[in-house]
Amino acid sequence: METLAETDDAKTIRELLAIMHEHDLDTIKVKVGDAVYELVRRDPNAVAMPMAYAPAPAAAAAAPAHAGGKAAPPPDVKRVTAPLTGVFYRSSSPDSDPFVVEGTRIDAGSVVCILEAMKLFNEIQSDFGGTIVRIIPENGELVSQGEDLFWIGA
Repeated sequence: METLAETDDAKTIRELLAIMHEHDLDTIKVKVGDAVYELVRRDPNAVAMPMAYAPAPAAAAAAPAHAGGKAAPPPDVKRVTAPLTGVFYRSSSPDSDPFVVEGTRIDAGSVVCILEAMKLFNEIQSDFGGTIVRIIPENGELVSQGEDLFWIGA
């Protein structure tokens, strides 16, 4: 009999595999709670090597979303972060203009992007008014919950 955790893990892995297949991704790494899932598409002719599982170190789990070689935001900016894990889109369709570009002045409640998760398109609104200083992810990039999307200055 499977435990609840095994069932949840299997469901999460199936969902991540569906995202990988849908967006033709070679790799995906997502943190869900305390668990980190990293899936990598391998060459079918490659020889599989056994891997040992090691939980992520506590310091890495506590690192802010902008860590990992990316610059930290200046102290005078507000951060718009991803409320969920999904694919980042700057516009409502490939033929549409982006919601915002760097330098755009926005009000609190303005739609700044779309995150697609499990085939649902979620409009993301800014909690802050100001000027878009930086757009962090590339269009079509998979972002994790809590990851920085935009930096907004006064």
